[in-house]
Amino acid sequence: MNPLNTIKGTIIAGVVLAIVIAIVSNLLAGFSLVIFKSASFLVWIHVVAGITWIGLLYYFNFVQVPALAAAAADQGGPGGAGIGKYVAPRALLWFRWGAVVTWLSGAGYLFHLGLFDDAFMLGLNANAPPNAYIIGIGAWLGTIMLFNVWVLIWPNQKKVLGLVEATAEEIAKARRVAFIASRTNTMLSLPMLMSMVGYGHAGFFL
Repeated sequence: MNPLNTIKGTIIAGVVLAIVIAIVSNLLAGFSLVIFKSASFLVWIHVVAGITWIGLLYYFNFVQVPALAAAAADQGGPGGAGIGKYVAPRALLWFRWGAVVTWLSGAGYLFHLGLFDDAFMLGLNANAPPNAYIIGIGAWLGTIMLFNVWVLIWPNQKKVLGLVEATAEEIAKARRVAFIASRTNTMLSLPMLMSMVGYGHAGFFL
């Protein structure tokens, strides 16, 4: 049976392939076969969850919102009911939980490095490493984005999608709040990603 026929099979195949590559790479480099140290596993989870979260954020802003606007303007067209009923709820499920896993795995990695306090204090506390502010900026931006997902975007999208009862006026307001929060997260994602990459490369532009 082809594992690519299902998303579950595809993910399992991808994980197995990653493990095989890690084992072979370690053997060729003369390293131990212990490939999943806790820190490495946290980073892996953080990156995969982050790609899921930010990828869906970009999908909403670059694809779904413009597509729904075009569908609404297309008189006599198929409309966007199918997206609202079948696509958006599933995308929002992966979106909001991807945000949670991204934040928790990132926080866990900062704890592992002993940088949690230094990062969230932007390196202003005593004995903080000189580049703590870089990862700290990313951590704070990610925290704000997580807040927006769970406090502004998801509760209002439930009204827009009809998952909770709301009046027409409440739905219109909810749509605007969710839209602005989503656009804010898209804006914040750029300096957030710059901070994450910058920390790993010892500076923003090095």
